[in-house]
Amino acid sequence: MTQKEKNIIKKKIEEDIDLLKEQIAIFEEKVKPISPDCSLGRLTRLEAMGEQDVSNKVLDESNIRLTRLQNALLRINKPMFGICIECEEEIGTGRMMVRPESVRCVACANNL
Repeated sequence: MTQKEKNIIKKKIEEDIDLLKEQIAIFEEKVKPISPDCSLGRLTRLEAMGEQDVSNKVLDESNIRLTRLQNALLRINKPMFGICIECEEEIGTGRMMVRPESVRCVACANNL
């Protein structure tokens, strides 16, 4: 992987981190407990609790991806960045642009 490609991927990682931080802030608001004295009907309260559960799952996944992106940013200047941890072949630039936190090539990721 060339230094130019790494710089492009680094910029993508930084943009993704900023976007995720904004999304996490929104989901943190959505997962706040629903007050029992809130004047919602029984079904509406159940719907709100269901939406809250979904928001919790998305929040968890977003936090995991944020951590992976931050780790990728720390690894980007190391020689093994962009090298599959399974087969030790170079991960395609296209994959790295879509999922810059990837540590496996498409073939190895599909074998999991």
